[in-house]
Amino acid sequence: MAADTARMRHAGAVYRRSIGAYLRSMAEYPADFWIMSIAGTLWQVVLFAFLSILFANVNAIDGWGYHEMLVLAGFLATSWSSTALFWDGIWDTGKMIVEGDMDYRLTRPAPVLVQVASKHLGMQVFGEMTLGLVMIAIGWTGAGLGLAAIPVGLFLLVCASIIQAALLTIANAANFWMKGRTPVIAFMLTELQNEAMRFPLTIFPIGVRLVLTFGLPLAFASFVPAQILTGRLDAWWLIGPPLAAAACALAAVWVFRAGVRAYDSAGN
Repeated sequence: MAADTARMRHAGAVYRRSIGAYLRSMAEYPADFWIMSIAGTLWQVVLFAFLSILFANVNAIDGWGYHEMLVLAGFLATSWSSTALFWDGIWDTGKMIVEGDMDYRLTRPAPVLVQVASKHLGMQVFGEMTLGLVMIAIGWTGAGLGLAAIPVGLFLLVCASIIQAALLTIANAANFWMKGRTPVIAFMLTELQNEAMRFPLTIFPIGVRLVLTFGLPLAFASFVPAQILTGRLDAWWLIGPPLAAAACALAAVWVFRAGVRAYDSAGN
């Protein structure tokens, strides 16, 4: 137990040092931060405008009103952008494998996964995260959710972010076997989420709902939390997101470690 605690502290220290170094480098080029932030905000502005225009013409989508849809869209945007902000280096897994940078990570006395994920921050999603929180706030107020539900919302948001980070890790770890620079599986995961999870999952056939809830548990990162917060699911469903987060995190660590074991040096 003590050894596990020590390893976790060491991993946390490695992450903080790596992120700190990246922030210091970003401070030298503040214009890059603003350009990336503005670019990352545009998609959420478009989504916000789309929902506003849509609900100016319809009353609900499969029973979901405007403010409930804002909670759903805002939750998805915030959980995804928080993952992209603090775990963005994972996107470079394939590139590091092809270019041999993974060799350097393997020789350092620090967890390889933490080194890779903390390589840089996704500063381009800072604006996206801000707008996501704004959508949640507007939807929260409009849907009549009280202040007492905020701790539950924060807890569900943490679980959702862990699920997002874990699934993204698994998708990028596929490059250990695909031997490609481009994270094809991760791009497919992102596209699936952008297209399917911004709407209530109940509009899809039962097979799709089962896959996205229990197979590839994206629903626990947005749809299920939104249902819990808006009272569409019973309180006992609160056990679902943390269980899904734990299962996804364990699977991500296992898959990434399996990839590291299967890794052949770029020099071979």
